[in-house]
Amino acid sequence: MIIRRILILIPQLIIISILVFILGAMMPGDALSGMIDPGVSAEVRELQREKLGLNDPLAVRYVRWIGGIVRGDFGESFIHRRPVLEVIGERMANTFFLSLAILVLTYTIAIPLGVLSGRYSGTVVDKAILFYVFVSLAMPTMVLGILMILFFSFYLGWFPSSGSVDAIVLAKGSAGEILANRLHHMVLPAATGALVGMVGVVFMLRANIIDRAFSDYVTLARSKGVPEGAVFRRHILRNSLIPVAAGFGFAISGLLTGQLFIERIFQYPGMGHLFFSSVKAQDFAVVNAIILIFSALTALGMLISDILLSITDPRIRPQ
Repeated sequence: MIIRRILILIPQLIIISILVFILGAMMPGDALSGMIDPGVSAEVRELQREKLGLNDPLAVRYVRWIGGIVRGDFGESFIHRRPVLEVIGERMANTFFLSLAILVLTYTIAIPLGVLSGRYSGTVVDKAILFYVFVSLAMPTMVLGILMILFFSFYLGWFPSSGSVDAIVLAKGSAGEILANRLHHMVLPAATGALVGMVGVVFMLRANIIDRAFSDYVTLARSKGVPEGAVFRRHILRNSLIPVAAGFGFAISGLLTGQLFIERIFQYPGMGHLFFSSVKAQDFAVVNAIILIFSALTALGMLISDILLSITDPRIRPQ
């Protein structure tokens, strides 16, 4: 099954690369827009377009672009005047550790809340958790992020509102001080991402537990005199966690795709912030590379989800 899914992944990535290139070509302007002075003559502009191959047919440009990617060359950013991979590499570590913190917080909080809400359905505990879930569903990430900044940064002054590390600490601090400062900067964006991301996990786990509690095999186990705690652990909770495990693959792919809006709100220098700034500056080489990486990691997340689902649910394994 894994080999078959990997083989299917190859044409998916090819189709994704074609779509990414076409969408990039349809964007207003081109790679020349930010590389030369807007006041130059039309003749000079046309000579530069010819030199860069921007007048070549779309298919020729795609083959040249994808050939460079296969060799590990994503082009050069005209804003940063450096290879795209170097620019992305600087931001990738920030995005990875922020997303990892969000992932750990999300599942650490969501699974206990989902279990409590499902097992004690209809109680005060369940109603309180559901109230939070519905409030979070109605609150966009941007609104929650702004509220977190206003309260914890501006009003209380506990955490910084932007950046990933203080410049003076980065320049003069020890390794331990730099790590502590990075974690301090990460608290607000990580908490915001977890509070938003946990909603789906809580709601899904609660619904699964309630559904499994009235299934036939659970009724049979109870009729045989199996203790209620064992029934819940072995039959209800274990099967209810299967969809959660399947969604974990997409969460893993998010470790590098990043939290686009969260990074933008908190001005966190990661992949998401780089993506928005590159779109605004029409730095197409960086934009295309980020979209391609995001798409490839999403496809990889689907593969990981299929593998995890086959491990947790033997019924879907190929015979």
